[in-house]
Amino acid sequence: MNDIKQVTVGSYLGIRLVQAGLRDFFTVPGDFTLVLLDQLLATPGLRMVSCCNELNAGYAADGYARTAGFSAAVVTYTVGGLSLINAVAGAYGDDLSLLAISGGPNSNDAHDHHRIHHTIGELDLYQAERCYAPVVAAVFNIRHLEDAARMIDEAIVTCLTKRKPVYLEIACNLTGLNIPAPTPMQFPLPAFKSDPSTLAAAVDAANKRINAAVKPVIVVGEKIRPAQSADAVVGVVNAMACAIATTPDAKGIFPEDHPNFLGTYWSEVSSPNCSEIIESSDCQLLVGVQQTDYTTTGWTALYKMGSAINIGVDQVSMPEGVFTQVYMSDFLNALAAKVSKKEASMQEFLRYKEPIAPVPVAAANDVLNLRELRRQIQGMINSETSLLVDTGDSWFNGQDMHLPKGASYHVQMQYGSIGWSVGATLGVALASESKTRVIALIGDGSFQMTAQELSTMIRYQVNPIIFLMNNGGYTIEVELHDGPYNKIKNWDYAGLMNVFNADDGKGLGIKVKTAGDLSAAISQAIAHQGGPVLIECPLDRDDCSRQLAEWGSHVAKANARQ
Repeated sequence: MNDIKQVTVGSYLGIRLVQAGLRDFFTVPGDFTLVLLDQLLATPGLRMVSCCNELNAGYAADGYARTAGFSAAVVTYTVGGLSLINAVAGAYGDDLSLLAISGGPNSNDAHDHHRIHHTIGELDLYQAERCYAPVVAAVFNIRHLEDAARMIDEAIVTCLTKRKPVYLEIACNLTGLNIPAPTPMQFPLPAFKSDPSTLAAAVDAANKRINAAVKPVIVVGEKIRPAQSADAVVGVVNAMACAIATTPDAKGIFPEDHPNFLGTYWSEVSSPNCSEIIESSDCQLLVGVQQTDYTTTGWTALYKMGSAINIGVDQVSMPEGVFTQVYMSDFLNALAAKVSKKEASMQEFLRYKEPIAPVPVAAANDVLNLRELRRQIQGMINSETSLLVDTGDSWFNGQDMHLPKGASYHVQMQYGSIGWSVGATLGVALASESKTRVIALIGDGSFQMTAQELSTMIRYQVNPIIFLMNNGGYTIEVELHDGPYNKIKNWDYAGLMNVFNADDGKGLGIKVKTAGDLSAAISQAIAHQGGPVLIECPLDRDDCSRQLAEWGSHVAKANARQ
């Protein structure tokens, strides 16, 4: 038995992370994690990405998980963990596999009745895990060496299978101790399988309901991401030949070049002619749709839940009943093989559809406005673009962008955290293939919250192109309810790049004023390598999208209802 291979607890964790597909992890060091970081740094194939603060590390891990499918952030006990928790909560809302790893106090401290630094000074040393419990799928706290391997394995498996964040705390005195090396484990993990009889019954009921309808349609929501059912949706659309739309938080999931794609269904601010088709349907197939006040424009969306086929990650419901243990991909694939063509909704859309008027091109010396900014950004987007949009008016600007095949799209609409976008841009850029160029649309208010991560982009030589919309405040809040609290102090945003570059950085900051300036800046940005590019775009305070103004009025009304 003495020849059994041994590794440290920290090395065991590192090996498992690499086996699960992780290449990078994000961290801010602290004394409870230093030995653990030593072990992770020594793990072949695993790179440490040092961030400016724990919240930003969490946002970066969020962006990384959106692209790579799995991420990890390593922070110190409580003082670091509670800074990270806001980002973890956002990742929970968007079904992201983010492993939040925290160092913990010495395993003897609770028994010895010690007060520990980085806490609020009470004898209770389990507060951090209780804080995390509501915003993660599971909490694991390694306080005994014999639990280490089992808990590490369970934490990673839970994170990947639940597609939710998990909190893993490791006592600082255990991370350098030896345990048996990891045994073989298969990644990726096997998919869940539907109950055959229930699946057959669900497909039969759905097929009869679709056949009895005149104009069935499909609406795709963001839950098809954790269900990994994008291809299965395409199969159903091809089989039915009906109209299909996405909810705003699901943009980019369904190919926008598909001939049956209508655009975004977003109630009063939907794509042209989209709401008429969706709302007049007598059979709505809602695939992974999550209805919130934001995605329904203040509860004004006309989903007909009394007659709809509501397809969730692991169950299907319709007037005929609720069919549990039926997984989305299984259901959609089986339905596609059985369903008949139902083209009426698409034919109706084609009757309504009118040619889209070309966007006027501004003269080179015209003062830059939002319409021209959108037009020029659209011209940059290709099959190797990863477009990330900030919380705020960028949501609506992003919805107007056409995504060619191969392009990806990232938005955090469920949690809607202002500040998410800067760290998420870092994470998406690090997780993307080398040929992919990240383009981020970020507002000035959001940027001020997490601007430091520009320096991390410079440090690790990632090269996203950031369009900084400088309109002097929180424009989304202005459209909801204006007041002096929505104004912010102006910065020299482009000039910040030189501050973060110091002597060795290759970041590029450009401030534009006219349409011609923007065109030249974009050409310069595309050619730039070795660091991020920030293009500061001053805009009038009231120069926002029409959709934001309309959406804001409905959401404000919903917030104010008696």
